[in-house]
Amino acid sequence: MADLKKLIGRPKLKDGKRTKFINVRFTEDEYKDIAELEKQLGITKTDLIRMRILSDAKRTVINSRELIKYLDDAGAEMGRIGNNINQLAKHANTLKLKGALNLVIIEQFNRLFEEYIRVQQQFEVSLRKIIRAMGV
Repeated sequence: MADLKKLIGRPKLKDGKRTKFINVRFTEDEYKDIAELEKQLGITKTDLIRMRILSDAKRTVINSRELIKYLDDAGAEMGRIGNNINQLAKHANTLKLKGALNLVIIEQFNRLFEEYIRVQQQFEVSLRKIIRAMGV
């Protein structure tokens, strides 16, 4: 009969069993913030607090909705910049055909285009860092 009781229930953990308890109190506003993060991120309050406190780099907590909004805005801005560059290139080609393209304008365009490429490369590096931080 005693052996039958041992088989009932969840098996005991050998490693990783959490035996320590920390009691924490929050203000009403702090608790609402935590509850909102719990909803947005889809993780429990306990896991959220544990990740924040332990700062596990592989499981960085990121508000994905806000991040996607910022990335979407940045992508739209990069698209607008690309359209402007295309319009400038078309205008320069038109002036070149008429023989009215000034060498100073070409040099200025090339300088600005190099700056754009540098910013775009920095943007790509930042995106890679974000993706790594998310653990994807």
